[in-house]
Amino acid sequence: MNHAKLRSLGLDLPLLPTSTVGSFPKPPYLTEARAKFARNQMTRSELERLEKQATEFWIRTQEEVELDLVVDGEQYRGDMVAYFAELLEGMEVGGLVRSYGNRYYHKPVIVGEVRWPGPMTVDWWRWTQSQTSKPVKGMLTGPYTIMDWSFNEAYPSRHAACLALAREIRKEVETLVEAGTRVIQVDEPALSVRPEELPFAIEAMHIVTDGLPAYFIIHACYGAFETIYPDMLALPVDNLDLAISNSGLDLLKIFEKDPFTKDLSLGVLDVHSYRVETPAEVKDRIMRGVGVLPKEQVWVDPDCGLKTRTVEEAVGKLRSMQVAVNEVRSAV
Repeated sequence: MNHAKLRSLGLDLPLLPTSTVGSFPKPPYLTEARAKFARNQMTRSELERLEKQATEFWIRTQEEVELDLVVDGEQYRGDMVAYFAELLEGMEVGGLVRSYGNRYYHKPVIVGEVRWPGPMTVDWWRWTQSQTSKPVKGMLTGPYTIMDWSFNEAYPSRHAACLALAREIRKEVETLVEAGTRVIQVDEPALSVRPEELPFAIEAMHIVTDGLPAYFIIHACYGAFETIYPDMLALPVDNLDLAISNSGLDLLKIFEKDPFTKDLSLGVLDVHSYRVETPAEVKDRIMRGVGVLPKEQVWVDPDCGLKTRTVEEAVGKLRSMQVAVNEVRSAV
């Protein structure tokens, strides 16, 4: 773990810090409310009251589980890219396209010069932090993924669109830092889609993070990481958050060949499975991780967001994870 940087930010986290990737299941009342709001049958203030109610539930849940780093649960967001496309000037939300399986998202369109409209996530971060004494992680979607998941009708190339988005996302990150956010996660699930574009994804991330006093995490979720490793270690962040349990922890093998030089958020919960892992299973995954990397480099979280699981499944998985981490802390 980058202890010196964390201490400089006023953070004193334990060995194997625990958190989640970000998104939690939305309660039926909120899903219904969002539909009503879309049909102009509910006001923004009424919807926000329910979003805060759902967010508070997940804040209290994370505290009860005793996670070290809290997230807001993204109860106010629909899709991870469409949310930002709806706010950024120069972007519009297009029609539905299939992401995977039976999951669809509204693919945005870049129709003009992209401009930051002002804080997009900061008010939610501030409110969430006001509800807990634990540090709250800032979360936003990265420029490469927003570019890759959008139709580009405004810029001469994918590279140009990506860098333009990076300059505007940088403004959001600066505002989060000014508000007091010390750990910021940038979601880049598209990172390995086109390995030949990794250099400009790295260039874009430099624009987003360079010179800012925060501990940065990139969450890359699922992908063919073997096609961009070890080059992805050049990303200017402190921690790479990778989904590992879904693929049987096979990524650890490539770390043995080419040493992993950053902190690793080790995905120990398969969020695509409804089955709640036992603490023993999770402990085994953690031990395999610390068998390859120094334990000081390892953070622990689910593979990805838990939004596709039921509330009971999500809470059960997190409890198993924290029990397993506590056992490993006592043993190593």
